Amino acid sequence: MILITGGLGFIGTHVTRALLDLGESCVLVQRRPAPEHAGERVVVERADLTDERALLDIGSRHKITGIVHLAGSVPWPPGAYEPLEGAEKSLASLLNVFKAAREWGVARVGLASTIGVYLDVPGDGPFREDLPLSMAAAHPIPGFKKIGELVGDHLARTTGIDVVNYRIGAIWGPGGHTPSPFFGAPQLVHAAARGTEYGPLRVGDGIDLLYARDCGRAIALLQLADGLRHRTYNVASGRLTTNGEVVAAIRKAAPDTSIDLPGSPAAGTWLDVTRLREDTGFEPHYDTARGVADYLAWLRAGNPR
Repeated sequence: MILITGGLGFIGTHVTRALLDLGESCVLVQRRPAPEHAGERVVVERADLTDERALLDIGSRHKITGIVHLAGSVPWPPGAYEPLEGAEKSLASLLNVFKAAREWGVARVGLASTIGVYLDVPGDGPFREDLPLSMAAAHPIPGFKKIGELVGDHLARTTGIDVVNYRIGAIWGPGGHTPSPFFGAPQLVHAAARGTEYGPLRVGDGIDLLYARDCGRAIALLQLADGLRHRTYNVASGRLTTNGEVVAAIRKAAPDTSIDLPGSPAAGTWLDVTRLREDTGFEPHYDTARGVADYLAWLRAGNPR
């Protein structure tokens, strides 16, 4: 039984679905009130990760064999907490996850990191996991993800817990937020589905886009792999996808859509996913065209995001 923090969030729902498809049962942890059962082989537990006792008590009700930690380890949104309090909550949540892992004797802890840790690396990519990273961070999300990776590495070496860092690319698709402050695909698809405004975006801007359903499957494969040769994996498509490619896919799926973006040379960041492919056999099932068609159908079926 895999415990997923943030299991009812955007990426968490897709990880849960993928783990269920692979035969696992899941315990989803969230702070807000929720039904006791979210579906077959899924249990929802209410707990604040800063509350050590509440988190540990979950292990008395379920036999937890692994943890996927996706819940926010970042004081977000900005201003939600006084700076010291926000940092304290973020670090306490992370450390409590490791306390639970040790007490329950879980096989593996997965930690969500981000493509943003490469922001200070010169060039556009592809970026490999073994690149040296700056200790600085221009944004709190990559900053706290770097801290999480360092803490996870230390505890893996000192406690023997198997820790895997997921450096997650730009994820888009059902359940995602729009507009994203970091890339344009979600708001472009929403604009096509709803007839709403988009921008400011440029046709040549891009990033390593991975469709949400593929992201969930990649993380599930990393969680369940018999043996992993590395501690850190890029979870991405391994290619640059520009806004222009997204617009072309939208026009193919919805020919009556009129979306025009100003031109610019292609620019963006993408990741090397050799480790992920070699150690799990992962290959994306959704290219840009299939992802756009699936997401448009999802939104036009009445789903809000």
